[in-house]
Amino acid sequence: MILITGATGTIGRAVLARLERTNEPIRALSRDTARIPATTGVQAVQGDFADAASLESAVAGVRAVFLLTPGGPASGPADRAVVAASQRAGVVKVVKLSSIGAGAAFTAGADWHAEGEDAVRASGLAWTLLRPSAYDSNALRWAPAIRAGKPIPNLTGVATQGVIDPRDIAEIAVRALTTDDHDGHTHTLTGPELLSTADQASQLGEMLGRTIATVEVPLGVARQQMLDSGMDTDVADATIRGLATIQAGRNAVLTNDIERILNRPPVSFRTWAADHRTHFETGEP
Repeated sequence: MILITGATGTIGRAVLARLERTNEPIRALSRDTARIPATTGVQAVQGDFADAASLESAVAGVRAVFLLTPGGPASGPADRAVVAASQRAGVVKVVKLSSIGAGAAFTAGADWHAEGEDAVRASGLAWTLLRPSAYDSNALRWAPAIRAGKPIPNLTGVATQGVIDPRDIAEIAVRALTTDDHDGHTHTLTGPELLSTADQASQLGEMLGRTIATVEVPLGVARQQMLDSGMDTDVADATIRGLATIQAGRNAVLTNDIERILNRPPVSFRTWAADHRTHFETGEP
């Protein structure tokens, strides 16, 4: 049995989809089981990282855990809670989704993952840490503006990042969960090229046959927008710190980990965009 936490998010859903192609029994954890894809072979269980009893039930009989916790100050305690429950239940392996630069604050939220990484490494279980760069799918936030013919907000200036297709992350996660080849390894996962927000807008525009403009948003303005949307102050401040480090060029990182592990190049942003074209044209998945 493999347990997937964070099963309703971008990466969790991608991991579930790939695990379904294996013969592994799968259990998916969410606070709202109605959001878990209703597919054959997936056992949906309700639980919360702050509810120890629900975690004990979720890990019962489980061999491996894909550990995906929400970003923010709650991430470290959630990681520790799952690791502790896993130890008590006799889980063999934990594969944690972390973030590029964990412990160095290269990206927003990277520092939130350091505590969980420490817990995983100290657990006595087999472990793998996955540290991906920014997701290609973050561009979906721009889709409403693109459909309306408006410029997309640029919060990172001219800085570039090795943006990555979530499907590549999921494929490596499944290999780590189902084999011993990645035990004790930390993989830093990036796409094949460094792209700025303007570069991504240009590629999206080429795909859609029109120019997509960008508009720079000062970080002070961005912070206020986050607070106005209801974001917690600590989370907003940490996000702004992360954006500032990206603006400073500290996430202009490329690795060959995906090509080395999968024996193929990482999926490009251009390919990811083409596969999700309808999101930008009509809003349909």
